[in-house]
Amino acid sequence: MKLTDVLIRPILTEKANAQQEKLRRYAFRVSTRANKLEIKKAVEAFYGITVVDVNTVIVPGKAKSRSTKAGLVVGRKPGYKKALITVAEGDTIDLYSNI
Repeated sequence: MKLTDVLIRPILTEKANAQQEKLRRYAFRVSTRANKLEIKKAVEAFYGITVVDVNTVIVPGKAKSRSTKAGLVVGRKPGYKKALITVAEGDTIDLYSNI
């Protein structure tokens, strides 16, 4: 798998921001086929930092429903894989530079 296909996007939530400040841990949405070694190589290559630890979680899809004129439409959102990256002491990733 190519390194450009591993990382999809960073996860920017209140919980992820709190972990960035306290634990130096960053959250990314990654490819479901990527393993921890590929994720570590991709983050180190793109951001130029030292990765200490990689934890992965497969987030299950949620059931969603909505009311329409035709009645109740029931569906399911897709699941995804999330990687929690812990960086070395003194290293940071600036995720807000492109906004």
